[in-house]
Amino acid sequence: MKIKIFGLVLALLTALVPLQTADAAETLNGAGASFPYPLYSAWAYAYQKATGVRVNYQSIGSGGGQRQIVERTVDFGASDDPVAPAQLKKDTLLQFPAVIGAITPVVNLPGVKDGQLRLDAEALCRIFLGEIKRWDDARLTAMNPGLKLPGKEITVIHRADGSGTTAIFTHYLSETCNAWKTKTGEGKAVQWPAGIGGKGNEGVANYVKRTSHSIGYVEFAYAKQNKLASVSLKNRAGNFVEPSFASFENAAETAGFDANKDFHAWLTNAPGKNAWPIAGATFILLAKEKIDVNKKTIQFFDWAFEQGDDTARKLVYVPLPPALKNKIRAYWKSKGLSP
Repeated sequence: MKIKIFGLVLALLTALVPLQTADAAETLNGAGASFPYPLYSAWAYAYQKATGVRVNYQSIGSGGGQRQIVERTVDFGASDDPVAPAQLKKDTLLQFPAVIGAITPVVNLPGVKDGQLRLDAEALCRIFLGEIKRWDDARLTAMNPGLKLPGKEITVIHRADGSGTTAIFTHYLSETCNAWKTKTGEGKAVQWPAGIGGKGNEGVANYVKRTSHSIGYVEFAYAKQNKLASVSLKNRAGNFVEPSFASFENAAETAGFDANKDFHAWLTNAPGKNAWPIAGATFILLAKEKIDVNKKTIQFFDWAFEQGDDTARKLVYVPLPPALKNKIRAYWKSKGLSP
């Protein structure tokens, strides 16, 4: 599948330039996670054309988005890692998911095609810990009896910068591998026990692309754009699954999103039969007391839920399942914020 993500995003962002003179009274300001930035920009452009309301979203990272909404310097914040209910209560925030993404391990192995290499959570963990050092390790060959794995050393590629991508990936490893949880832990940035660091998803993708016998992790869009070979992973149900829109949607449908907990949930290791095990949502954060501006923000996201699914898929994001959208609308209503 040929995906021209950056060309499309560039065209959309170029189209956004004339909007800089829009009336400030008709502008919503948001900031946070870089992962959804191309999609939010595309939605914002279409929404301004449809309604006249401009949505200005700044890509400053999940931590920055959390900080700015806590400080009330933006109308909404955005974060790839969900804020826990206790912290939301302390900072008087509301939270709901906006779109689904996924992290996929990718490899550069001569003769190994997309989806051919099978790994389980333990093997992936031991590779990134630096304990499985060669591709012909018995633990890997046992999972791949029909695949000729080379007797070469594994080069691990990881993020050098802090990111929501790393937060999701290391949360999955901590959740499924006690050795990782004990030795390394999780977060936007960790002390990597092995490998080479690349800046951003693009940096990791480029390293993997040009380094034979390497493995890394990137957001799904980068794997597709760079034509990298994704790994098939054994999920919680015991099935080997490939990264796809269907497997991401299955993870979202079976994840424990609870409106009573402000949708605080990780999509990693979801129980669905065909669920991709390293999926993740990106979240919107609102200041509870800002009723009027929250209603305007929610009008934008409700419009996106209705009109933006095709754009999301073109940019290789997964729209929220209809049942989850309805849960979110009920949550808005319970807070007096229905659009």
